[in-house]
Amino acid sequence: MNDAALPAHGPEARGPQPVEIALLASVFVVAACGLVYELTAAALSSYLLGDSVLQFSTIIGTYLFAMGVGSWLSRYFERQLPAHFLRIELLVALIGGALPAILFLANAYVPGAFRLLLYGLVMVVGTLVGLEIPLVMRILKRNIVLKNLVSQVLTFDYLGALAVSVAFPLILVPQLGMIRTGLLFGFMNAAVAVWALWLFRHELRRVGAHAVACFLALAALVGAFAGANHITTLAEDKFYQDRIVFSATSPYQRIVVTRGLLGHRLFLNGNLQFAERDEYRYHEALVHPVMAAQGAPKKVAVLGGGDGMAVREILKYPSVESVTLVELDPNMTRLFTEHETLAALNGHSLSSPKVKIVNTDAFQWLQQPGDMFDVIVVDFPDPTNFAIGKLYTNSFYALLEKRLSASGYAVIQTTSPLVARKSYWTVATTIESVGLRATPYHAHVPSFGEWGYIIASRRPYRMPDALPPGLRFLSPTTLPLMFDFPLDMARVPAEVNRLSNQILVTTYEQEWGKVMAH
Repeated sequence: MNDAALPAHGPEARGPQPVEIALLASVFVVAACGLVYELTAAALSSYLLGDSVLQFSTIIGTYLFAMGVGSWLSRYFERQLPAHFLRIELLVALIGGALPAILFLANAYVPGAFRLLLYGLVMVVGTLVGLEIPLVMRILKRNIVLKNLVSQVLTFDYLGALAVSVAFPLILVPQLGMIRTGLLFGFMNAAVAVWALWLFRHELRRVGAHAVACFLALAALVGAFAGANHITTLAEDKFYQDRIVFSATSPYQRIVVTRGLLGHRLFLNGNLQFAERDEYRYHEALVHPVMAAQGAPKKVAVLGGGDGMAVREILKYPSVESVTLVELDPNMTRLFTEHETLAALNGHSLSSPKVKIVNTDAFQWLQQPGDMFDVIVVDFPDPTNFAIGKLYTNSFYALLEKRLSASGYAVIQTTSPLVARKSYWTVATTIESVGLRATPYHAHVPSFGEWGYIIASRRPYRMPDALPPGLRFLSPTTLPLMFDFPLDMARVPAEVNRLSNQILVTTYEQEWGKVMAH
């Protein structure tokens, strides 16, 4: 490609040439790949570090800064631009494509270095991606006039970003998982390098060396893609210690079930949700204080709790006519309905004709007109990020109050009043802010430590005289002890958790962060 190849009447008068079309298509692919690396880094950091808003903000900010650095550095590339572009594409393909796998392995084997590695990789990949577009524009500038060049490059750049932003949560992660998604787009970057090798083969020096580099990069990415399951297993076996019997990535979370000497354990985004050896303590304490106190509950709702353990306890009451389980992730309810071993843990409760499963967001479900309930069991994960934190706000509890019958009780699992004392009492304050009574209590669950719950109701809580037969943990004589708080868990002043501030997420991260640091 040289000036002599252009028509005498100038580039404005002719249509797009094959080289230009190829390079503009490459811009589309480059933009798509760059955004995927940014999204995988942000999503993984929110999975593993919590607080999705903080992680996405800092990762995206760092990535954009790094792209700016790359754009600035592009001024120092003056000759052999196609060769530089090819090398950068291969580097982006290998480093960006392997980024999710590297971070998964780092979290399992060197967790102390995870943050440093995370931001280091984001800086490297962002800088390389920042170099790509300026180089493409300078290559295209030889054949396209400036007024068309910028608009065409930016159009393809934005189209690539749009395509990935839609496909990433809806198709790529659910179907391929994080590791394979990264490797697939690394392969696409390497394919752009091969395409550049072919387009500029007459300009490049040492074409053979470039061809070998392309082949090795493609071979490495294909091999890693084929072995992605082994990489995931290697990382998760180390992280979870016990043997993994089930794992899946949904649009909402990473689901892992392990089995070891202490039985099955469920993890969501790396956070323990239950352990088979003592989950009965957690779920008996969650369900029976409100179910037994209500008297004869007929209509019950469970928000969260897609494992069916709370539903199992609810079905021990003959008065129950219907249970509505509202669980966002259909993968959870499907797993604990169809997996024989896991369904046995919940007593096949999700297959009961009394149970209706609704896979939707609980906040949105409460906003819709619907039935009133005698008991509502709220069993969400702890507020580790703002997506979950909204389910602990005064807005949520105001909606909850509207669906609670006059004599009804709601119970909310509410983290540890010992470890996260202020977080716990923040929930109590938030419940009271919407006009409900908050009755706090706690229980010891070995897998979690001292764990807290709060009953929300219009009427004062009445201690039940009897409990269903066959319970393994609770009894009428020990139940009152759960409502006594020692000095180190006694109430402390706390703010209302609102959608506009979500102070609970920040408080929770600070309190649990101190424990994790030790």
